[in-house]
Amino acid sequence: QVQLVESGGGSVQGGGSTTLSCVVAGYTYSRFCMGWFRQAPGKEREGVATRERDGTTTFADSVKGRFTISQGNAKKTLYLQMNSLKPEDTAVYYCAAADTCTSSQLLQPWFWGNVYWGQGTQVTVSS
Repeated sequence: QVQLVESGGGSVQGGGSTTLSCVVAGYTYSRFCMGWFRQAPGKEREGVATRERDGTTTFADSVKGRFTISQGNAKKTLYLQMNSLKPEDTAVYYCAAADTCTSSQLLQPWFWGNVYWGQGTQVTVSS
């Protein structure tokens, strides 16, 4: 049973920083591509950052240069470091993982039936 559990987030002042963590269990980490997604009220879920098995990362244009995705040394934790936060970054953030995929696939809604999701964590950025 694959499980992803997010933590971090909360309320942050605009321009501030915070880090989200995602602890993963129940699978062979090296087989998975992983990513962070977010969903704001009234909007569709969107990809924020992805990390492929070889370490290749991709970012949404809206967060490039501000967000960083990385994994812990034990490879059981995925992080999203968020800097220079803006009110439009306010959303529920979800950790995601899928077996033997590419970032392009992970970002496509048609692929999400193959994706394991965390429960989500709220990030609220005030102006």
